[in-house]
Amino acid sequence: MVASTASANPPRAGSSFTGGARVLREDKERIVTELAGELGAAETLIVADYRGLTNKQLESLRDVLLEHGARFRIVKNSLSKLAAERAGAEALLVMLEGPTAIAFIESGGDPAAVAKALAATAKDTNVLVMRGGILEGNTLSGEEIDRLATLPPMDVLRGQLVGAVVAPLTQLLGLVSAPLRDLHGLIDARIEQLEEQGQVTEADAPKAQASAAEAEEPATDAEPVRSAEPADAVRIPEGSAPAEPSDQDARPDSAVEDVGEKEEE
Repeated sequence: MVASTASANPPRAGSSFTGGARVLREDKERIVTELAGELGAAETLIVADYRGLTNKQLESLRDVLLEHGARFRIVKNSLSKLAAERAGAEALLVMLEGPTAIAFIESGGDPAAVAKALAATAKDTNVLVMRGGILEGNTLSGEEIDRLATLPPMDVLRGQLVGAVVAPLTQLLGLVSAPLRDLHGLIDARIEQLEEQGQVTEADAPKAQASAAEAEEPATDAEPVRSAEPADAVRIPEGSAPAEPSDQDARPDSAVEDVGEKEEE
């Protein structure tokens, strides 16, 4: 009868002190291992004091943070400290005091948007307090998290940075990759612009050269320059004495004519 009663009412699982302690230790170890893995993998996280938030407010905040690539998790400080030491995140130890929640921001998440959502909840409820966090390996205070919340979203920041860097390169690329069919039109437009300014263009260079060549050619109607030396002059070789003129050559033509008249007489 006793045996049947005992079999009809078995002890509840975990009612034994020894068995419950073993299960509790296993759960703690699992939680610490999970937290250590999350802390080690997270490049950015924000620690907040959630004291005073209702379950509904917590669920609403989780949904908003999830849209920005963050998981909002309530943790137990004793286990979180063990996980932080195991993950090498000792900077978190001073932040793990009182009711604690950690926003784990994934690699594709937006830290500025997460901080902005937390700040909005803190403003609406007047109970959420940012304690600090880690941003890409750098420890941040609660005040720095508040300043992070004032920044534009990460996509806007990236767009502004890329725009500032790429804008000159884009203009240069547009000039370099312009279609060759437009090159002729660009040159013509430049020539017209220079002509309007009164400058000589490359297209006018051949005309200018032709005009200069015509100016250098001598005029055909001009009288040729006469040489000081007669054209029929006989050049005497150097070193030879000039021949002495004969008497007949020395006399003028009139004298020759007189001689001829005398012979006729």
